[in-house]
Amino acid sequence: MANNRGPSFFLTLLFHLLTISASFVQISSLGFGINYGQIANNLPSPSRVVLLIKSLNVTRIKLYDADPNVLLAFSNSNVQFVVGLGNEYLANMTNPSKAQSWIQQHLQPYLSQTKITCITVGNEVFNTNDTQLIMNLLPAMQSVHGALVNLGLDQQVTVTTAHSFNILSNSYPPSSGSFRQDLLQYIQPLLAFHSQFNSPFLINAYPFFAYKDNPSEVSLSYVLFEPNPGSIDPNTNLNYDNMLYAQIDAVYAAIKMLGHTDIEVRISETGWPSKGDTNEIGASPENAATYNGNLLKRIEQKQGTPANPSVPIDIYVFALFNENLKPGPASERNYGLYYPDGTPVYNIGLQGFLPEMVIASSSNGSAVNFLACIITCFISAWELLRL
Repeated sequence: MANNRGPSFFLTLLFHLLTISASFVQISSLGFGINYGQIANNLPSPSRVVLLIKSLNVTRIKLYDADPNVLLAFSNSNVQFVVGLGNEYLANMTNPSKAQSWIQQHLQPYLSQTKITCITVGNEVFNTNDTQLIMNLLPAMQSVHGALVNLGLDQQVTVTTAHSFNILSNSYPPSSGSFRQDLLQYIQPLLAFHSQFNSPFLINAYPFFAYKDNPSEVSLSYVLFEPNPGSIDPNTNLNYDNMLYAQIDAVYAAIKMLGHTDIEVRISETGWPSKGDTNEIGASPENAATYNGNLLKRIEQKQGTPANPSVPIDIYVFALFNENLKPGPASERNYGLYYPDGTPVYNIGLQGFLPEMVIASSSNGSAVNFLACIITCFISAWELLRL
């Protein structure tokens, strides 16, 4: 019997195969941001990191500076950047002309090719005992925003700052979250800034700290997103099955207590160390894999918190690499998902690539099988066309 399958048959089959392929890529893409810290002397070059980030399908990176080598390396990529102004810059940034000069030198040259969407002015400033630094925070943010307005960039780049979770005086129950009294004089006008310019309120939240400090009272399953009875907020009857969501809603409640319901809370840092000092209970590769693995699953599901179920959690995981020069306890040097050579610190189903090495997870086999299936289908389609 003659075969009347022509080119249109092959094109139709090709279309369906490409549709399947596109769906696979969409499912495999990752919805979280990642912190790219560089306090180390053994990290791969930014040009190599580009390949790792692209292979992971990560599209959002948070820096702690505005490293020109990184911004240049990511030119013409789809990666969006949050860049940082360290605390040491705040005094100068209160001067509008210096703020504008910084933007013209460190930001503007890269904006045509690199997607920079946000500037964090300072990091955990309220966690310091430096009164002058605290007083400089809002004026510095205002100067940076004013400079963006002058340069016509304020619709492209927002201005914010990242806070430690301990700016709250109370976080339980979440609906009773409140800011520390000694910080209210600074936080109230800061919230007005966020509200006026529609910029997010950033929090560095680490359930690890709560568990480390009180392992006999804090459930490990609760902080690791593992099955547990949860904790019911008596004021709202909402059930929280993990600490991070409770922390996020406590921040929302604290903001609401000061009269704002129009400010989005985002997690600028969260993670779990794979190693720590002997007194850092819970720091292990197993717990780190469980925390970050379960967190990524919830991000993929676009979950919201119990008090804000329609607002998907917005999170930057800490961190891309272990950083061997960070001061402090051992845990500070062991938050990375990857060692500097590109090897995963633990397996959470991610796969990435650095030049001269392939880093694979247990899910790599399914990806290979999928590609093999696609190739087989193409060959079969070609053979059918020839009949």
